Amino acid sequence: MLLPSHHRRAPPRRGGRRSRGGIAELAPRLVGCLLLLALVAAVLRLSSSSSRARSRRQHEGGGSRETLPSGSGATPRVTIFSATRPAPEGSQARQELAVRSWLALPGNVSVVLLGAHASSLAVAGRLGRRVTVDAAIDSSFTGTPFFHSIVARAQAASDSDICVLVDAEIILLPEIIDALAHLSKVDRDWFLVAMSRNITEFHYQLADNGSHWVQADGKTVSFRKLREIPADKWAPESSDRGMIVAWNSPSSPLHAGVLPSFLYGRGAHNWWLTHEVLSSEMRLVFDASSLVLGLYPESFSSMYGMSSSKSERLPAGSWEYSVNCHLAAIYGSYCYPLPRKHSTVLHKVVKQSEDYLFSKADELTLSDFVISKEEKAHGGRGSLWRNENICSSGHLHSSNLPYSLSMLLELAADKNRSVVLGVAGVSYRDMLMSWACCLRHLKVTNFIVCALDHETYEFSVLQGLPVFRDPLSPKNVSFDDCHFGTKCFQQVTKVKSRIVLEILKLGYNVLLSDVDVYWFDNPMPFLYSLGPATFGAQSDEYNETGPINSPWRLNSGFYFARSDNATVTVMQMIVKHAADSGLSEQPSFCDVMCGENGTNRISDDKCLEPYTNLTVVFLNRDLFPNGAYKGLWEKHDVLSACKELGCFIMHNNWINGRKKKLQRQMSTGLWDYDSTSRLCLQDWSDRGSFRRMSQINLFEDTDR
Repeated sequence: MLLPSHHRRAPPRRGGRRSRGGIAELAPRLVGCLLLLALVAAVLRLSSSSSRARSRRQHEGGGSRETLPSGSGATPRVTIFSATRPAPEGSQARQELAVRSWLALPGNVSVVLLGAHASSLAVAGRLGRRVTVDAAIDSSFTGTPFFHSIVARAQAASDSDICVLVDAEIILLPEIIDALAHLSKVDRDWFLVAMSRNITEFHYQLADNGSHWVQADGKTVSFRKLREIPADKWAPESSDRGMIVAWNSPSSPLHAGVLPSFLYGRGAHNWWLTHEVLSSEMRLVFDASSLVLGLYPESFSSMYGMSSSKSERLPAGSWEYSVNCHLAAIYGSYCYPLPRKHSTVLHKVVKQSEDYLFSKADELTLSDFVISKEEKAHGGRGSLWRNENICSSGHLHSSNLPYSLSMLLELAADKNRSVVLGVAGVSYRDMLMSWACCLRHLKVTNFIVCALDHETYEFSVLQGLPVFRDPLSPKNVSFDDCHFGTKCFQQVTKVKSRIVLEILKLGYNVLLSDVDVYWFDNPMPFLYSLGPATFGAQSDEYNETGPINSPWRLNSGFYFARSDNATVTVMQMIVKHAADSGLSEQPSFCDVMCGENGTNRISDDKCLEPYTNLTVVFLNRDLFPNGAYKGLWEKHDVLSACKELGCFIMHNNWINGRKKKLQRQMSTGLWDYDSTSRLCLQDWSDRGSFRRMSQINLFEDTDR
């Protein structure tokens, strides 16, 4: 076969040596090859330099309009996170339709539904393995998930390239995947925000296989057809719930600072987050609100003011929105105007033909149709970000929180009308949260909290705890000096017995648990099985042999009291005895129930109060150990040692001082709260990192 002329071989020369003339003939050819290589290298350098310059202009806002980088590459792995809402606030049919629209998106898309609602499990069960449910999310006692927990869970998605947060009833269109695929070529961290469209008339359903939409008459409707819905059929949904946010590099920080404990879906949190991402300038921010990425088939406005309460008897007030406004006003820079200088991070994204273009924004505001609507709502030309109603809300007033003690009891009590009561002041609020997180992990939901001061009350509200304020609590509770034997300790303990008596009179059984009691398992079924006219209490005896009901060995920091006549009568006697005593309430428990010097003791682990015949059972210390029993707190692996004994709980007592108590509990790993992020530690949390930081921050008492 003949080769092209420039590839033909030269005929071989005779002889084994090449002549000098042959070398001379090759020289020009070699020079030509070298020049050609140099020219190619120069072109490549020029192309690379031009590409870098173009990329730099795109990232730095250079030029009025640039094309988002395109080209070949693997489809990004996209994970969509959302939290479903139970009826009547949420519609299961609309939520299932929305999730099916997400699964119908092209590319590598998966869905994670967050929260423990049965609606999430039901949707996931019908839609297959690409939908998973993660219940390990912090929620308030009303069942509302926390936004900061949702974001933290998304940031822990190591198997995803891009995270998307969206309301559970927003239908997503393929446009969002096209836009995200183009943005994935940007070699910087970025954050996308867009507004969904409120469809006033939406009569379409997804076919069973999710590949196409159909009309009511069964006729197929293409995805492109949905994008072409006439403009008069929709309106921009500029409420906080209507926002769609997405970001790449999931684990990288979104902004500088801490994300507050916003209640998800209760307003302000999406606007606040976008504002902080912009002001931090750690990511490029793409405003894609001119694109039709999501549709909502019904206005969100009808949902505002709806309660997420478990009981219809509770008022459907706006206290959750007030909490979010309070947080938005005191955290970050939301209430301060962003500089109106030329922005280097905010870019508007538009689509022309099949290309996505972006241009730098002149001001730090979002799309025109959002601005116009928000300016009308705010009554002027003020910035979209500065909602004066939020920023002037000021202090969070307790009158905005519509839950009395009796209402909390009705909401929290289990089927046996039993509740767990924790009592805490400001000095132990982090320990209170670790205790509450531990109960949440054990799925113990029938607990309530008595706050000894306003600081603890407000902190508990913002952390989603079912809290009430005791108006008769002492006002001079010491921050660091309120341990066993102090005057402060004596005053605080007397509050507990008085509150327990009040709850018993309302007809509820009470398990009083100090917040320094660590729970390994739920002891309530065991304690309830002790039967009527029985009072179960922890023993404070530290000797491993001998009676555990020795005089003054009843621990009043962990006991179970039934709401019956005998127990109510004895608790009244204890409260009166303690009021007349200069000591703490614990000696009053011992003297009233077991008699002075233990005269009412029977056997080695019981007492019988003679007036009411109330039986006092001192709980088995292997199951309910105190802080000095068997040196458990000093074990190398406290958790394993307690599991071997079958412990229900272990008390962190027999140690003086708040700091020493905190250090002992944190160092042994029996701690479930990260005070920096104000999140319960979850399976997806970096617990090792937390334990290292806890040792650094242990003695720092800032933000108290």
